Amino acid sequence: GIWQDREIKFDQPPSVLAMRKGEIAFTYITVEDTKGNNGDRGILTVTNLRLLWTSSKNSRTNLSIGFSCVTNVAIRLVTSKLKGSTQALCVMTRFNGARFEFIFTSLVKNSPRLFVSVQAVFRSYETTKLYRDLKLRGAIIQDKELVMLPNEQIYNKVNGIWNLSSDQGNLGQFFITNVRVVWFALLAENFNVSIPYLQMKSINVRNSKFGQALVIETTQGSGGYILGFRADPVDHLETIYQEISHLWQVFSKNPLFGVDAVVEEQPETPQEAMVPRHEDDVEILDSDELEPCLLYYADGDKELDREPVYNTDLGLAVERLKEGTTVATLWNIL
Repeated sequence: GIWQDREIKFDQPPSVLAMRKGEIAFTYITVEDTKGNNGDRGILTVTNLRLLWTSSKNSRTNLSIGFSCVTNVAIRLVTSKLKGSTQALCVMTRFNGARFEFIFTSLVKNSPRLFVSVQAVFRSYETTKLYRDLKLRGAIIQDKELVMLPNEQIYNKVNGIWNLSSDQGNLGQFFITNVRVVWFALLAENFNVSIPYLQMKSINVRNSKFGQALVIETTQGSGGYILGFRADPVDHLETIYQEISHLWQVFSKNPLFGVDAVVEEQPETPQEAMVPRHEDDVEILDSDELEPCLLYYADGDKELDREPVYNTDLGLAVERLKEGTTVATLWNIL
């Protein structure tokens, strides 16, 4: 299944960072991972599905941040080891019930490309979810016509399609396009379903209490729906099944995720910015070191680094702790 835009991964082998089918790199930017690896230069790759950061020192130090996990993108003032007090890109995320914060400082002099490109691609991702997500009862039909997505093409419009979700069934119509199958009820346009090929798990023709039916099963990530449809006349069913199956197979070979953005100020070639990804000739040993994800836990509504104060327990000057937090409780986290 497609996980690249829906998960956050830390310190993965290069194979996990490799582009999947349909994934496109919009730009490559030299940045510091100010939150988790302050002082560490690396390359941020902005794709149509995720943000990828790889350390220049060690390709095993990396991040994969799916856009579906991102809740907010903002600019804020931070303290960087490489640039001092500077503006940086703050990416707030949520994954598996935990909130993570990623801060990237651009190391390209006088260039806004980090801020502009990430915000543009994230905005495009947020506004093109119908390419990727199953939608029930959406505003996708107007005057019995499909509200088209950019680069979407209708291949067939089929009347006489009954949705078998209720005992009596509901008469409606199919739109079969290059990215999805849409059904809507003729008597109520808002009773509809949009099924992207990305979320299809299987498609079959089976017997039902209504006779032969087209059955589309969706992925667990989209809710694990089993959707049944009957054609009137019934001999249309096999043709519809063959057409959807063929389009699904064609789409799977070259998926269209719908995300599109124009990123200005590109480097001449990706190789100028890219860090070669290769398997490091080292043995990875289990250790008691801090889990990488702990470095990125979001610190509430913190916007700026707190002022340093002397801590008597450590005998050092440290950033002032949050109210109610002590050094002892921080050690308990580990």
